[in-house]
Amino acid sequence: MKMPEKTEPAMFAPCGMNCMVCYKHCYHKKSCAGCLNCDKGKPEHCQKCRIKDCVKEKGITYCCECTEFPCKQIKSLEKSYNTRYHTSLVENSRAVQKYGIEEFLEQQRNEYTCPKCGGIISLHDRECSECQHKIPQGGRKI
Repeated sequence: MKMPEKTEPAMFAPCGMNCMVCYKHCYHKKSCAGCLNCDKGKPEHCQKCRIKDCVKEKGITYCCECTEFPCKQIKSLEKSYNTRYHTSLVENSRAVQKYGIEEFLEQQRNEYTCPKCGGIISLHDRECSECQHKIPQGGRKI
């Protein structure tokens, strides 16, 4: 999948994940449409996401809009993403608060576009969805 010219704001998940760079969105024929869209193509754990249910219950779109941010659920997910993928969903959310969703997604588009072919570099495995070019840990800020 090639990186689109513009990432739709609906691809930014309530928790701070950019769904555009999720392995599920990049690699599968029935790709996920993002957390804020329908559940079609989503992994089961995303369909049953308590964080998504929580923001819906509170009538907000993103966790960073909540007075309890970052809550226990976000801190737990943050720890997992820091350890497994060397990325911070809390920092993503804070960047959206500071710069706005459009500017954040443009910055992400620049960071996650494959320099070889223009495909999408998956946050989860740092591999291009088109040419399988790997971005080494620390080789490019992702």
